[in-house]
Amino acid sequence: MAGPGLLAHVLVSKYADHLPLYRQSMIYRREGVDLERSTLTGWVAQLGRLLDPLGQALGRHVLAGNTLHADDTPIPVLAPGLGRTKTGRLWTYVRDQRPAGQQRPPAVWFQYSPNRKGIHPQQHLKHYRGALHADGYAGFNHLYVNGEVIEVACWAHVRRKFYDILQSTGSPMATEAVERIALLYAIEKDIRGKPPDHRKAVRQARAGPLLAELKTWLNEQLTRVSAKSTLAQAIGYTLPRWTALTRYFTDGHLEIDNNAAERSLRTVALGRKNYLFAGSDAGGERAALIYSLIGTAKLNDINPQDYLTYVIERIADHPINRVDELLPWNLTSELDAFRARSEATQQAAA
Repeated sequence: MAGPGLLAHVLVSKYADHLPLYRQSMIYRREGVDLERSTLTGWVAQLGRLLDPLGQALGRHVLAGNTLHADDTPIPVLAPGLGRTKTGRLWTYVRDQRPAGQQRPPAVWFQYSPNRKGIHPQQHLKHYRGALHADGYAGFNHLYVNGEVIEVACWAHVRRKFYDILQSTGSPMATEAVERIALLYAIEKDIRGKPPDHRKAVRQARAGPLLAELKTWLNEQLTRVSAKSTLAQAIGYTLPRWTALTRYFTDGHLEIDNNAAERSLRTVALGRKNYLFAGSDAGGERAALIYSLIGTAKLNDINPQDYLTYVIERIADHPINRVDELLPWNLTSELDAFRARSEATQQAAA
């Protein structure tokens, strides 16, 4: 019988420390504990079912905010009966209002889909109303049609296009574009964590003139470069999105970029380098759930091992209509006491 601590350790090792289950099995065997990979796989599947209500509660919290960051990344998934993998997607939705001086707990909610069709984010966000920070993926466009979801484009994506040209060609024009964008980011550094009204006032006073000059400059450069050049492509990416790119400077709740979503995907990218594929679509859904819980614990400066141990021990007996009580930020004092008891037990055993 596996205890909560061992079960939490298996999850954290796989989804936070990127140790595939077969490697964990080898490590346990080296320590004299015979745990087959099939046993570990069964535990992970059972934990997915046990923790699913908590993932749903997390999704409700994320979508209840008025600003949201969204992105996606590929994940290889074994295609049953074909002997090869297909490409699934993990979608990330991040609620983090701390840069705008807001006190609501940050959280990340992952969702899995077997492909990248636009119907998936549309389904995930069908109840969301607010501003959506995202890249230029066309699958999001349907969300903006009725005005209930407002597009906020990402200056980091714009900068990356000019920076790549700078790195490959040393173009003076690309250099100037990167430097102009850096001035916008310098303003953001000064107002991070400040109240929305303060951020809006500073942006309008300092960023407004810079944005107007940048737009004029981009239009001028577009007449000087070949229509097929990478510079023209970078400018062509930027100008059609100008309204969405400059929306942040009129609203202090919004961010200049979508980096919050990109940061949340780093753990998935690291995981891909360590395990070859998810075993099935169900495995992709479990990964989305556990990535959500671990990522949210980290965003709230909570040790995911302690958090999952505490939750696994209690969730089966916890009233389903009060599952929100088990979200990470609601357990700060309980987890402090839990850690203190664990340390005392370890010291006594020593």
